[in-house]
Amino acid sequence: MHKAFLIAAPSSGSGKTTLTLALLRILARRGYRVQPFKCGPDYLDTRLHTLAASYKERKSSGINLDTFMASEAHARTLFGRYGSRADVSVVEGVMGLFDGAEKAQGSSAEIAKLLDLPVIMVVNAKSMAYSAAPLLHGFRTFDPEVKMLGVIFNQVNTPTHYRYLEAAALDAGVEPLGYVPQSEGIAISERHLGLNTSPGYDREAVIEAMADHVEKTVSVNRLLDLSRVVLPPSVSEPCGRVVPSADRKVIAVARDEAFNFLYEENLAVLKEHGEVVFFSPMEDGHLPESHLLYLAGGYPELYADRLAANQAMRHSIAAYCFRGGAAYAECGGMMYLGRSLSAADGTVHPMCGVLDLDTTMQEARLTLGYRKVSLDGLYPHELRGHEFHYSRIDRLGTLQNIAAVANARDEGCTTALFRIRNTFASYVHLYWGERRDFPDFLMARS
Repeated sequence: MHKAFLIAAPSSGSGKTTLTLALLRILARRGYRVQPFKCGPDYLDTRLHTLAASYKERKSSGINLDTFMASEAHARTLFGRYGSRADVSVVEGVMGLFDGAEKAQGSSAEIAKLLDLPVIMVVNAKSMAYSAAPLLHGFRTFDPEVKMLGVIFNQVNTPTHYRYLEAAALDAGVEPLGYVPQSEGIAISERHLGLNTSPGYDREAVIEAMADHVEKTVSVNRLLDLSRVVLPPSVSEPCGRVVPSADRKVIAVARDEAFNFLYEENLAVLKEHGEVVFFSPMEDGHLPESHLLYLAGGYPELYADRLAANQAMRHSIAAYCFRGGAAYAECGGMMYLGRSLSAADGTVHPMCGVLDLDTTMQEARLTLGYRKVSLDGLYPHELRGHEFHYSRIDRLGTLQNIAAVANARDEGCTTALFRIRNTFASYVHLYWGERRDFPDFLMARS
């Protein structure tokens, strides 16, 4: 029987990601084929999951499970399809266990119930002892359909401290599975792991150190004993249309340190429509010959000087878009297609000049949330996605907004989806894993 579990917590900042990365690497080092999943729309954690679960010759990509951006049936299909390729599936939750887009909708608890997954709680016990008992009792009994089977305590001072926590867990009806001692080195590593984008940053060594640290005090064998599940049937989802081999297209996807916010299932859909060719807007001299250009989000603001300096690439992309080539750009990709990007220090960097807008990192505030996107009759289905950025549009010229965008509560948003010729661009990161004809829609415009 397949082994799987979901790592959850009372709130963000409890240590879910550190523990998930450590367990992925521990299991991979023990010879298991490990499949990582992430609840919610996060594309940074899935990159780290991919690194932690890939060990020696075995490679495994992190997959998002999100019941707002797609249906429950789609989440079950993904879990069955990717889980069937592995021995153990490790699912990292999002925020607190019951935190969703609207109450518990789309929460870790909803995913756990949908997939019948045992839940392992991570509790930051730095300033806690027996008070862990009512905390765990409340989470265990709030929704009886959620199978909370174990707890791992984080930020534990000493073995004596853990014994108090162990007693609290047993009294709450939750099995204690060990603890993670405080470690400033691990804490610093976690903070920088997803934020440091330098190619020279040794993420591999950081994950190895996390695994070594956690393996000493967490009962991994017992965790696996509690984690037997039945996988949903592994089924394939049909593409929007069957693409004859002679008609398969070339799809150019930007992927480097500046552009890397990619949903793995989006890429899987693109590969159904054609050959995916990766290129670097920073390093390469020109855009590959292609039928569709995909500029995903990332950190263009951190590499704005290098993006601006590569004039050949900027001119190549502009020429492609202006002659009517099909393109989709989101968030960082949209910023790159604009006329300029202003850094936090006020430095202005020229970009591709396809979109008549300027973006800036100055006086910017966080904008985030789920989004529903309707393309005003151009595309027959509502699209779902997520918006997350600190930048803002500083100047907007004469660009056409072709979409109505709302948040998870169906409240209208000012976020736009722009179109010029056959180039589409928005701050929204769209998920088209369940809208598998969306690339065909984009390419049909050119």
